[in-house]
This record gives sequence, structure tokens and C-alpha cells, in this order.
Amino acid sequence: MDIVELQASLKQLRPRLLRFARLQLRNDAAAEDAVQEAMLAAVENIARFEGAAAVATWLFAILKNKIIDEFRRRARQPVESEGDEELLEAHINDQFDAHDHWVSPIAAWNDPQASLEQKRFWEVFDACIGGLPDRPARVFGMRELLGMETEDICKELGVSTSNCWVLLHRARMGLRECLTNKWFAEKG
Repeated sequence: MDIVELQASLKQLRPRLLRFARLQLRNDAAAEDAVQEAMLAAVENIARFEGAAAVATWLFAILKNKIIDEFRRRARQPVESEGDEELLEAHINDQFDAHDHWVSPIAAWNDPQASLEQKRFWEVFDACIGGLPDRPARVFGMRELLGMETEDICKELGVSTSNCWVLLHRARMGLRECLTNKWFAEKG
């Protein structure tokens, strides 16, 4: 890949990179800084790009590291915790019947790999993530997209482990509902 191709990719991917960074950092200026740092790192390290992964995958990996660096910088600024363990228990109980089966079955996903390769799936996924409340979306992104450990997420957000799992559960349930309505319903 040459610098011209990289510049074209950066221009095309920048809005997605910014959305991802804003979702995680919850601060437009910090997100912009992280994206700029990631793009600069990509330009500076273009010679190391071997093409084994897609350019988007490579750029998001760089951005992920920049976001984690920002979280480390913020680690000394705790955020107040929310106590909703009881709400989680009630919400979980509402999802299952007396025999521990889903009340509303999860839609079949015939070919997950094919879906993941479709641009439309990622547009729907981005919309679903964007529709989640801030804290659950942030915890989901930190855990599932950035691969952070629960302990680090709790430190960053100033929440207890149980609250972290509450937020993660809410995000997953929200994504499940959104994808069921906006992706699986389309396919069915």
C-alpha cells in the first residue's frame, strides 16, 4: 500500500473511526485527538503494514490502542457508581420462563460469517450501538470491542464489578433487541 491509497482509506474510514472513538471516550475533543493520533501513526508506520488484514482492521487496531492509552491517562479520575443490581436481577428474570428458557427466542443467524462481511450489517450494528444508553454502550465497547478486562473497566468508570456486569448485560440485551428488529427481521 502506498501513501495515496492510505490517504484515500483514511478519508473514507475517518467518520467510522470518530464514531467509535466518541462511543468509547464520550468526549468529542478526546475522540478527535485519538483519531488524529491513530491516523498519524498509520501514516508514520505505513511501511510496517503487510496487508495481512484489511486497512480498516489495521486502523481500528491502532485506534483501539490510542483509546486504551487515553483510558490509562484518565485512570485517576473516578466516576460515581450507579447502584442497579436489583434492576438487573428483575430484567434478567423477565427474559426467561420458569424452565430457564428465553421468553422470546433469539433469532437464528444462519451464516454469521457472511453477515460480518456485509457492509450493511456493520451499518446496522453501528446504529444499534449508537442507540444504546451511554454507559452500557461504553462498557460494551470497552469489553467487547477494545478487549479490556473487567477490572480495568471498573477502574476507568469508577464502578463496582457487579455494576459493570449490569451495564454489560443491558448493552447486550439492547443490541440483541436492536439486531433482532433491524437485521434479523430484514433477513427473515
